[in-house]
Amino acid sequence: MESTNQLFISSALKDVDLRDRLIVQINKDSPELTCVFMPEKRSWESAWKEECREKVRGCNGVIGIITANTIRADGQLWELRCAFETKRRVLLIGDDEACEMSTKKLPDLLRDEDILPWNDSNIAIFLGKLQR
Repeated sequence: MESTNQLFISSALKDVDLRDRLIVQINKDSPELTCVFMPEKRSWESAWKEECREKVRGCNGVIGIITANTIRADGQLWELRCAFETKRRVLLIGDDEACEMSTKKLPDLLRDEDILPWNDSNIAIFLGKLQR
């Protein structure tokens, strides 16, 4: 995969503070990466869906912030679906609650995916893989 130095950040609208915190962390640790995200979620619009797919396709990888809000976040779930379909590298991170969430509570798209704890090590390892 050709390196674009872009990283897509996927989060629920209600988790904008977490998204912004992650962007600050990435900018500090990997300033060569540009963080890309969809500030508005209009998953009912086909034009929005296509724009989202193109943004995800243009990135080296995707970090999805998984919280209890993800369950009802159709826009975020579309972003993650695009990441899986376009075969981007994906890191799903969450707090303790998200990591321990029963698979019954997770959307079908995420039931078989690993959600890792949000920590510096997990993020650094993922970013290192993107930059090879």
